[in-house]
Amino acid sequence: MTPGGFIDIHCHLLPNIDDGSKSWNETLKMAKLAVNDGISTIVATPHQLGSYIRTHGDAILDQTTKLQSYLESQGIPLHVLPGADVRIEADLTDKLASGEVLTLANRGKHVLLELPHELYFPLENLHQQLQTAGYTGILSHPERNQGILRDWKVIRTLIDQGYLMQITGSSLRGTFGRHSQKMAEWMVLEGLAHIVASDAHGSNGRRPLLRPAFERVTSLANIETANLLCHTNPAAVALGGTVQKPLKFNGMSRFTRLLGFRQAG
Repeated sequence: MTPGGFIDIHCHLLPNIDDGSKSWNETLKMAKLAVNDGISTIVATPHQLGSYIRTHGDAILDQTTKLQSYLESQGIPLHVLPGADVRIEADLTDKLASGEVLTLANRGKHVLLELPHELYFPLENLHQQLQTAGYTGILSHPERNQGILRDWKVIRTLIDQGYLMQITGSSLRGTFGRHSQKMAEWMVLEGLAHIVASDAHGSNGRRPLLRPAFERVTSLANIETANLLCHTNPAAVALGGTVQKPLKFNGMSRFTRLLGFRQAG
C-alpha cells in the first residue's frame, strides 16, 4: 500500500445526522475500525437533499470540526474532512454555489452524486451544469443501481461525458449480491472504476473497511491499481486535485467469459 494509508471519500461517520452513526460512541467505534484497517483519512459524507433536504452544509462543517476534536481527545489518529453524499436534484448547482450542499472535502471541485437505488435517469444535462460551474461529478456506487445493472453500457457513456466512478469496497466481496459484485469487478478490470470507498454506516455490517477491497483489487488486477483506487485517486479528491484514469487489463474478454459476465458494450 502507498505510504499514508487508505483514503475513504464516502463514509457516514458523523453522528446523529443521517442514517449512519447514531451516537458519538458508535462513531468512535467506527473510527477505531478504520484506523486499524489502515485508513488515515475519511471524508464524512452524510446524505444531503432527497430525504435529507434539511441537512445544511453548515451543520456538516460544524459536526466535522467537533468530531475531529473528539477523535484527537481520544487519541485516534484519523483525519476527518467534511463532504456529502448528494441526491441528484434539479437545482443542485445553485445549492453547491451557496454552500447549502457540500463538495467532497469542501474543496469546491468534486461532488459525490447519488442516484435513486431503484432507477437510472440520464445525467448529461447535469454534467453540463456541473462542468460550467467548475465541478466534477463522482457517481457513488453505480454497481448497486438497479437501472445501471440492467444496462452496463451506461457506465462508459457517463465516463465519456466526464463523470468519475466510485464503487463500494464491499461490492467486490459480494455483500450487495452477485450481480453487483460482477459489475464492480468488471469496472475494475475495464479501467472504469476510479475510486473505491467504504460507504460505511456503522461498526457492524457496513463497516469502514478498505483493506479487503484493496486485496481483492490486487488479486484481480495488481497492487498498483489497488493503490490508485484506494489511496492515490481518493487522496487527489481530498486535496481537490486531478483523478488519474485507471488502466484496462488485457485478458478481460476471456475473464468475463469464464465468470459469466454479461456483455457490456
